[in-house]
Amino acid sequence: MSLITKYNGNMNVTGRLLKNYRIKKSLSYEKLSAKLELMGISIHKQSLYDIENNKRTVKDYELFAIAYILGIDVNDLFADIKKKYK
Repeated sequence: MSLITKYNGNMNVTGRLLKNYRIKKSLSYEKLSAKLELMGISIHKQSLYDIENNKRTVKDYELFAIAYILGIDVNDLFADIKKKYK
């Protein structure tokens, strides 16, 4: 039995927007993974795919590093859920 709770069947709420921003920056999973590695954060390209497809949780420091690399504010990745609670 998993102790991780899902939100609407998803492991995270940032995946869709993360994917959109990554594509806008023309970064492949491999390139994003390499940039994260340079920051001391190891996320395999398959794990990045899983995050974007809401199949993996994302740690706070991973989310911060990804947003930093993408040149966005981490809060930009929460736009979808913000709309739901306004």
